Formats: sequence, structure tokens, C-alpha cells
Amino acid sequence: MKSNKWKSYVFWILLSEAVGIIAGLLTSGGVEAYGMSVVKPALTPPAIVFPIVWTILYALMGIGAACVQLSGNSPEQRRGISLFILQLILNFFWPLFFFNLQAYGFSFVWLLALWAAVFLMILTFYKVDKLAAWLQIPYLIWLTFAAYLNLGVWLLNR
Repeated sequence: MKSNKWKSYVFWILLSEAVGIIAGLLTSGGVEAYGMSVVKPALTPPAIVFPIVWTILYALMGIGAACVQLSGNSPEQRRGISLFILQLILNFFWPLFFFNLQAYGFSFVWLLALWAAVFLMILTFYKVDKLAAWLQIPYLIWLTFAAYLNLGVWLLNR
């Protein structure tokens, strides 16, 4: 693989991981308060699971974005990258709303918007690079599980 291709992969993976790291740093106090005071739904995994899963998902997101970016310049490629950036922005703000503001209902609606953006991104990625699309499926599954957890927290803590 040419060095410019590796640079693209490194850029998109680091960008994705940075979003998660920064959001994690900004919400650390909120996460701690959440862990001590919130009633959680059944099937809530241990806290250690979340950073592990998110690290893997951010890497897969970055790999997918690099694949699409390297696929050549086309309207679908540009739309795919735009949807990637949109979902990354939505992804960044969700933990701030959920953990720091404890706005569980708003966070659930925000998460539905994130889910829709990722779904559209996957459909667009599929037109450009099938592997890039398939790499996002675990992310969509995790967001579906996160929506269950978010809804459960909202309903249990009203």
C-alpha cells in the first residue's frame, strides 16, 4: 500500500478516536455521577465494556472513511464523507447531553438522529466501497443497543 494511502487511514482513524477521547474527557465527571446515582436497565454491561467497544468502533469508522475517501472523487464519495462527518459530530455531542446534562429524553431523540445518519452513511458507503459499509454494521448494532439503554435510563429515572 502506498504511503499516501496509509496516511489517509491514519488520519481518519486518529480523527475518529480523537472524537471519542475528547468526548470521554469532557464527560468523565458526568459518567462518574451517572454510575453512582442512575437506575440502569437490565442488560447494562459493566462500565469497562464501553471504552473497549468504542475504541474498536472508532477504528472501524476511521477505516471505513479512509476506504471511501480513497475510492476516488464522485458525488457519492463526497456524500459519504459528509455523512461520516455529520455522524461524528452527532456522536460527539450525545455523551455530553446524556452524562453531563442528564437530558435522557433529549439524548434518546439525538441518538435516533445519530442512528439515522449512520444508516444513511452505510447505504452511501455501500455504493462507493462495500467493505467500508460492512465495517459500520457493528457501529449500527451498538447504537441500537445504546438506544435501548438510553430509553431504559430515561424511563427508569423520570
